Amino acid sequence: MSTYLFKAMDVAGAPLRGQVDADSKQAVSDQLRARGLVILEIAEKHSSREINITLFERITLSDLAIFSRQLATMVSSGMTILRALFVLEEQTEVKKLKAVIIGVRKDVEAGLAFSVALGRHPKVFSPLFIAMVRAGEIGGVLEDSMVRIADQLEKEDNLRRQVRSAMVYPSVVLSVALVVMIVLVVYIVPVFAGVLQQFASTASGQQLPAMTQITVDISHAVTGYWYAFIGGAAAIGFSFRRWKTSETGRPQWDALRLKIPFRIGDIVQKISIARWARTFSALTAAGVPLLEALDITGRSAGNEVVARVMGDVIDSVKRGGTISEPLKESSVFPMMVSHMVAVGESTGELDWMLSKIADFYEERVAASVKALTSIIEPVMIVFIGGMVGFIVIAMYLPLFKVYNEVQ
Repeated sequence: MSTYLFKAMDVAGAPLRGQVDADSKQAVSDQLRARGLVILEIAEKHSSREINITLFERITLSDLAIFSRQLATMVSSGMTILRALFVLEEQTEVKKLKAVIIGVRKDVEAGLAFSVALGRHPKVFSPLFIAMVRAGEIGGVLEDSMVRIADQLEKEDNLRRQVRSAMVYPSVVLSVALVVMIVLVVYIVPVFAGVLQQFASTASGQQLPAMTQITVDISHAVTGYWYAFIGGAAAIGFSFRRWKTSETGRPQWDALRLKIPFRIGDIVQKISIARWARTFSALTAAGVPLLEALDITGRSAGNEVVARVMGDVIDSVKRGGTISEPLKESSVFPMMVSHMVAVGESTGELDWMLSKIADFYEERVAASVKALTSIIEPVMIVFIGGMVGFIVIAMYLPLFKVYNEVQ
């Protein structure tokens, strides 16, 4: 089977271009005529014209938000899904996303529903995305669902950028501190080690002071066994990554993250609640069935502790109970959240109440991130000053010792 490029016109005279997998040009022609298209040109696609997917390119939340908003605009203007996908295929500059759109478009051409075609790309489109599209298809309001998806993705992307921006300063400071430590230990300390050893032994016949000896030993270990340090760091990083992604390690890591001091655990909790509320609100507003919405919200929470609470909520709903009861018993969700959810359930405005919860906690995350940054700055300064000061004092102690002996 080969891939063929074609140019055609639909019944309204609008030009169409695309590609079809078929055994021959005649098979392509038969497919296009069956769709009511007027064929202008059919040509086999050569391998040199295949899409070159960049190795390190990735599809971001912002790319998906733009895709959703553009698709919503075109569908609301009266375009069919297939024609809108053709347009997006031509306009998209992200090669990986373009390849995905081509795959979705081919599946839609083959007669699959749009949500089913999206479901064939689970690494790109989340269960939340697919469920909201399916709800929009069933309710005949696909454009509204796509707008909600775009809003959801933009807010989630904004939340992630806030956290990343807060981590830039400590990451840079720690990197600089690590470079300074390596330079001091590898290049500066060995220069003085021999001289200091001679001064100390000449003056008193004793060994170097403890601080100086520790610094010199660390310098010898780093310069003599640097490969062991690199291998050990790589092994620790690999083991930690395997542990936190395993079935037993991930719940432990997620629970541990909620207890990290310096307000970091508090920020992780607020982010989890904001994401949970935003996802749940979007699904209920789109008309997704409650049990399915709860299941998707749990799987999209990004925290196993929250996911387990959603399991309890699902059990409660199946027994005819409320959503708010299991939230009250959980240590992750504050009482304010459970009370607001209870009010939303009793008034029938659950999606609106969840949206307000998400707005509140997203604002709290922004404020907490700023407070965390103000705390981290002096801690980092003291940390770097302490490391450099330790090495400087360790280098000067033998000189002080010699001076005291001379006196």
